[in-house]
Parts: sequence; structure tokens; C-alpha cells
Amino acid sequence: MIFKNLRLHIDIGDKLFNTLYPLSIQRLSEHHWTSVEVAQISADYLVHKPNCKVLDIGSGVGKFCLIGATSTKGHFYGVEQRERLIKLSQKIAKTHKVNNVTFIHSNITEVSFSDYDAFYFYNPFYENIDHSFLIDNKVVLDEKLYTTYSEYVANQLKNTAIGTKLVTYWSTWVEIPEGFDLEFTAYNGKLNFWKKKF
Repeated sequence: MIFKNLRLHIDIGDKLFNTLYPLSIQRLSEHHWTSVEVAQISADYLVHKPNCKVLDIGSGVGKFCLIGATSTKGHFYGVEQRERLIKLSQKIAKTHKVNNVTFIHSNITEVSFSDYDAFYFYNPFYENIDHSFLIDNKVVLDEKLYTTYSEYVANQLKNTAIGTKLVTYWSTWVEIPEGFDLEFTAYNGKLNFWKKKF
């Protein structure tokens, strides 16, 4: 019912979507996973052509990718360094026959952005500087990694093609290189829509 409604563009709330996940994951939703509404708005903006390849930088439990893949004609790729979250995302996609989504178990520094057309960034590195709401203790967290990862993303985005689209959510903008223009914002400036102009 959840994915059928998404395909039909029928509104569903986060409470219903989050029932796809174990309680331990649901409890983290407010702090770590994109809301259904934000995911739909962002995916609609990013998918500017059929089969557009969208990379979610730090996909967590795959919520943004699953929603985007179900409600648009793009192909969504989520990269995540926690293997258990990748396996959970893959299981949900397989169970609900969401075929235009791929989850990659990797560190972002091992991913080339040249393979993708558009990007989604929900401040995935913030855990390294704020330990208030940790997902788990399975990865190394270090303030220096926040800088390392942000610089890697900025350098990769710098080399993308003119016209590349990017959505950032709760970002400090340190990962956005020169050449990306802010087209519009939502959610009191927390959700930002960018396009590369040069």
C-alpha cells in the first residue's frame, strides 16, 4: 500500500512510511532520515529527464532513494558506509519491487561523481562533529573526517557538468563549490535547490 500510494502520488505520512523499518530505526527518523515530503519535493527537482541518475550522499536506511525511485522516472543510487543499513535498504527495495534503485556499500571518498547526473545531500557527515544522536558505534567518527568528506564532495561537484542539479538539506554549504547557483529554497532556508551554471 505504501509504495502503491507513492506511485500514484497519494500523500502518505512519515509515520506510515517508517513502519517499513525496525523500531530502532524509526526512533532515529526525526534526526537522520529525510521526511517523505522533503524526499518527494527534492526528487521531483533532481530528476530532470527519464533515467536521470541521482546519487544520495550518505543514504542511511535508503528512505530518500526509495521514495524518489518510486515517485519519479529517475534511477536512485544510495552510498552508505554502514553495511547493515545497506542490507536493510536492499531488502525493502526487493520486497516492494522498487527496481530503479541501487544501494552501494562504500565510503563516499571511493565514489566518482562523474557517473551521476544529480545529487542529494542531507548533511551526512554531521555525526563527526555532533555526537548527540548517533546512529550506532559501527563507524569511526572524527571531527577531521567532517572536513575531509566535505572537501571531497566539493571537489567532486566542482568537476560535474554544467546543468548538474544538487539539493542540500540542513547543510552548512561548505560542500558547495563555486559555479553552483541557488535557484530557490524551502523550509525556512533549510532545503536548498542548486544548479551548476559554470
